[in-house]
Amino acid sequence: MSKEPTLPCHRQNRALRGAGACLFAVAFAISAAAQDGARPREEPGLFEGIARWFDETFSGAGRQVENFGNEAGIAAKTTVNNAKDAAGAVARIPTARVMSGHAKCNNAPNGAPDCVAAADALCKAKGFESGKSLDMTTAEVCPAKVLMSGRSAPGACKDETFVSRAFCQ
Repeated sequence: MSKEPTLPCHRQNRALRGAGACLFAVAFAISAAAQDGARPREEPGLFEGIARWFDETFSGAGRQVENFGNEAGIAAKTTVNNAKDAAGAVARIPTARVMSGHAKCNNAPNGAPDCVAAADALCKAKGFESGKSLDMTTAEVCPAKVLMSGRSAPGACKDETFVSRAFCQ
């Protein structure tokens, strides 16, 4: 059993072998990581597909909710404006009245009765500024001679329309 003397060069040799093994391990790990990144991506499985579907569905729902908020704001503004208009109309009602009277409607160029001026005339006669017709009456007006004869000659009688009630302001 002889013992060989350990020389300083053997110690250095062992240290170099250990360092080489470490370098080899590090190089192997780096190459493995590079190969993982270079691998083609695999097709998603069932759970990945379901997760992607949920992501796409709920991201679209967020946009729809945001759009709903904008539309609700527009509807609220429109409602407020309509309420203001209605309040203005209600404020004018205490000065408005329904008046009865008799104002003849003139015939328009097409032969139909035009009762706008008649309603205004009825309301102005009662002390108001303007009016709109609520009730109109049409009657056949004949000369007394035709009525006394008991027969009506064609063209002897004519229809007259008049405003009998108007909404005056």
